[in-house]
Amino acid sequence: MFTALPATAQEFTNWTWSQIEPFYNDLIARPLTADTLPDWLADWSHLDNLVHESRTRLWVGTTTNTADEENLKRFHAFLSEIIEQVKPADQRLKEKLLASGLSVPGMEIPLRDMRAEADLFRAENVPLATQEGKLNTDYDQIMGSQTVMWEGQEMTLLQLRMVYQNPDRAIREKAWRLEIERRMADTPALNALWQEMLAVRRKMASNAGFPDYRAYMWQARKRFDYTPEDCTTFHDAVAEVVVPAATRVYERRRQHLGVDTLRPWDMWVDPTGQPPLHPFSTVEELESRVEAVFNQVDPQLGAYFTTMRREELLDLGNRKNKAPGGYQTDLRLVKRPFIFMNAVSTQDDVQTMIHEGGHAFHCFESAVQPYSQQLDITMEVAELASMSMEMLAAPYLTKDKGGFYTPAEAARARIEHLEEILTLWPYIALVDAYQHWIYTHIDEAADPENCDEQWVKQWERFMPGIDYSGLENALLVRWRRQSHIFQDPFYYIDYGLAQVGALQVWENALQDQAQAVQKYRSALALGSTRTLPEIFTAAGATFAFDVATFGRLVRLLESTLAQLVAQTD
Repeated sequence: MFTALPATAQEFTNWTWSQIEPFYNDLIARPLTADTLPDWLADWSHLDNLVHESRTRLWVGTTTNTADEENLKRFHAFLSEIIEQVKPADQRLKEKLLASGLSVPGMEIPLRDMRAEADLFRAENVPLATQEGKLNTDYDQIMGSQTVMWEGQEMTLLQLRMVYQNPDRAIREKAWRLEIERRMADTPALNALWQEMLAVRRKMASNAGFPDYRAYMWQARKRFDYTPEDCTTFHDAVAEVVVPAATRVYERRRQHLGVDTLRPWDMWVDPTGQPPLHPFSTVEELESRVEAVFNQVDPQLGAYFTTMRREELLDLGNRKNKAPGGYQTDLRLVKRPFIFMNAVSTQDDVQTMIHEGGHAFHCFESAVQPYSQQLDITMEVAELASMSMEMLAAPYLTKDKGGFYTPAEAARARIEHLEEILTLWPYIALVDAYQHWIYTHIDEAADPENCDEQWVKQWERFMPGIDYSGLENALLVRWRRQSHIFQDPFYYIDYGLAQVGALQVWENALQDQAQAVQKYRSALALGSTRTLPEIFTAAGATFAFDVATFGRLVRLLESTLAQLVAQTD
């Protein structure tokens, strides 16, 4: 066991490659036999965890304060001076292990994934990956700096969303147009960044011998259990089954609001004229109430969240110079999760907190796996953890159970959530279909105007319920503010596939909540030691996304919505 390595990632970030390299050389030089393999894997895992957590902590710093130039320099230096050296060293270790033909229990799927990674590796792509990482932080800086003046106060664009809940339609429209004006000001910078990103990705795919970047990413994302053609099946099923249901959601909203057509500024206000849900006033209250909800779902899950609060593993409030969005990331060495989000006291914040909590529980549960390679879960599995938690936590949102709402308010929150599922599936299909076009037509996509044209085409197929007439330029802002399109190619359908699994977990919970939670936790504990369909099965779901499956789940959603609406009348 390595004993001379730093005890913490914070110390490790100060090490140079000349200090780190001997540990990789030691692993490469060691004889590998059935007897020595467990200790060899343990040492590699420890070293890998140090590198992983060091990189993660520096990256987290770039998101919690996008104006921290010193941390950004340290992050970029770590990418170029350490990560660029680690990748070829890791490649040698993978090749050594694969050539040995050895394995230990629980490593069968990680070895399959490792073989795919080793086959994909090209030394000339290492600096390109570093360049791509830097471009991703450039995107965060652009988006994190976007603020507007509203009634004499500087506000982030996320904070401005609170105004969209105002019952006065003219005020909502004014705020929406202000946001769009600010976002459009960054269009030239985002277009230039986009072209740089595509050039890097085109080169990476070419270097690895792939016909296009989609084929490259399919292997990089370890998608062994479904194909690009299966994604087309997903798109078609959503168009056939879900889009009509989403259109019914939009039509109910339009009727409640009493407007001729739904405009973009009509999507956040309560359609029945009630004041916005205000689930909490402070971040402290958000934390304490969601902790109570998790305790109701399962005492051990609640204890995990208590640990996160105690160890300050949460950054939840919105502020200037904070990257947009929310995420959970793993601190591999200390076996802890970290949650980042931008709370502004809305129901969406509650949903996001529960969602990211599901990711965090995945980190805690999978920590039983001994080797770092068993923790490299695919995003479909990661999102199954988070989206299932949204459904499992739903019965406990009321204040009498420690949550946020009166029973009537909780029904409103659940209506909002279930309607969002029906309207989000088409948007997921839109984004995914758009990315398939981009990366199989990358030369055309290098011209943002071509991207604009394709975006509108896909929008018209999947999003017929929102009227953008006369606002065509604003519609083009949508793909530029979707971070996944810029930063995470092909990471969006994962949400759609995981949602199919999560609703099946919910189906089970409607019959036996405790058993559904137990299966959920058992699936999370598997890490990456089983195939994607096998992990769905362990969670009590089937990995399927055809018309029949969507039809059954849409019927469940719509029947539940009808019951909830009756409770609020």
